[in-house]
Amino acid sequence: MPQIKSAMKRVKTAESANLRNVAQRSSMRSAIKNFETSAANNADNKEDLFRTAVRAIDMAKSKGLIKANKAARDKSRLAKLN
Repeated sequence: MPQIKSAMKRVKTAESANLRNVAQRSSMRSAIKNFETSAANNADNKEDLFRTAVRAIDMAKSKGLIKANKAARDKSRLAKLN
């Protein structure tokens, strides 16, 4: 554990940021998986889940969780299934 006050604060903020990033990345992956399963089953709410998944990808990209190329690649793959 650090002794300097600013370093102690940095540990706390890094931990909270890590938890937030993990949660957002997990929700993005869940949205993608939900859409993929609905597309495979040809469900009625496929369009809504597609929009939700694309929005989750865009949010993750804007927060810096994933790079722009990965976001574009994922959205392209989802659009093919749509």
